[in-house]
Amino acid sequence: VLAVFDQEVNEEVVRIIAAQLAEIGDQFDKEIKARVVNDLVQHFLNENLSREEITRRMSEAVEGLARAIPSDMEQEKAMLVLAMVLTKKIVNKMPSLLQHVFSTSLNYISQQFHNYIARLVSAVGE
Repeated sequence: VLAVFDQEVNEEVVRIIAAQLAEIGDQFDKEIKARVVNDLVQHFLNENLSREEITRRMSEAVEGLARAIPSDMEQEKAMLVLAMVLTKKIVNKMPSLLQHVFSTSLNYISQQFHNYIARLVSAVGE
């Protein structure tokens, strides 16, 4: 995701953001039901689904989880973390899907959260 930025990003800024998001992810991790992960695994395994369709299903799962998990944080941050936690859970469940899940998740995050990530980087970098 950082590759989409034209500016050079300080590694320390990235570490700070990653630590903050990981902490939130740990909190969200236990809230995500196995059924959601299993459903997404099945979508990734379904060779008849296009990349766009799988991305849409992932987006629906993230949005549904964001509504279901009570959080006082901003919606974009919650959804970004949920997308990352879902990616981790899917790959832990089905390691053979690593490349497919990672590329789909990276694409989804780049499309949906590019501006939010840019704001995070600039806020921490100041």
